[in-house]
Amino acid sequence: MNPASPALIELRDAALVCTACRLAETRTNVVFGVGDADAQLMLVGEAPGKKEDLQGEPFVGAAGQLLDELMASIGVSREEVYIANVLKCRPPGNRDPQQDEIDSCKAYLREQIRMIHPDVVVTLGNFATKLLVPTDVGIPRMRGHAIEWWLGATLIPTFHPAAALRGRPSVKEQMQEDFQLVQQVLQRTAQQVDPVQLELGR
Repeated sequence: MNPASPALIELRDAALVCTACRLAETRTNVVFGVGDADAQLMLVGEAPGKKEDLQGEPFVGAAGQLLDELMASIGVSREEVYIANVLKCRPPGNRDPQQDEIDSCKAYLREQIRMIHPDVVVTLGNFATKLLVPTDVGIPRMRGHAIEWWLGATLIPTFHPAAALRGRPSVKEQMQEDFQLVQQVLQRTAQQVDPVQLELGR
């Protein structure tokens, strides 16, 4: 696993003391992100939950176990990817992120993506997808597609793992299909596609 660059460490240090929104008052830990700083694959979730807030690391609960299982199905380990969230602090009671909180926090994610420069970005759920690909289309219709995106990366939307844990087997099956697509894109070398340049968060 490649260590964080000085610039990424500086960004993390700024996030650790951030008070830009109300979530600074209720968090236990800032959950900045974790993984290989030179990863080909980056996963973006919504916000930390209770366990993530306590441990300061993203996707460490049941949703994280499912995410690890999905990555293992395509031969990828957690140590090989970079994982982050739209929000770096837990919303109280795991409520949905509010727009002003997203607006206060999105620059951290933009810089993480720019510094890590992954080949593939997987957005997990509606909040991550709608921030990175401004759209009113929901995940059921967005998923299953590879979108040529910012900085030459390919963005692949899928459900949040928590959705698959709520008793709908079809969601897990669709996520497995989406991760197969991730594997195909990571392996693709022959075809060069001109990316559509999208400005993050607009």
